[in-house]
Amino acid sequence: MAKPTRVTNDIRALRFAAGEMTQAELADRVGLTRQTIIAIEQGRYSPSLEVAFKIARVFEVPLDRVFAYPEVEP
Repeated sequence: MAKPTRVTNDIRALRFAAGEMTQAELADRVGLTRQTIIAIEQGRYSPSLEVAFKIARVFEVPLDRVFAYPEVEP
């Protein structure tokens, strides 16, 4: 089983703020499958940097508005 990623995202909130965009619509716009969007949203998969930028461009926001990588506690 794949280890969950520590990368967090606000894709779901951004989709709803963008007129309740569906996962399928987002997938079409960035060239992925709906299943991949689901996995990214749920934190089960980290997208490539290129895909991350494509997602941010769909929502017209900076990359760090979509994705975050939390600080590691020592």
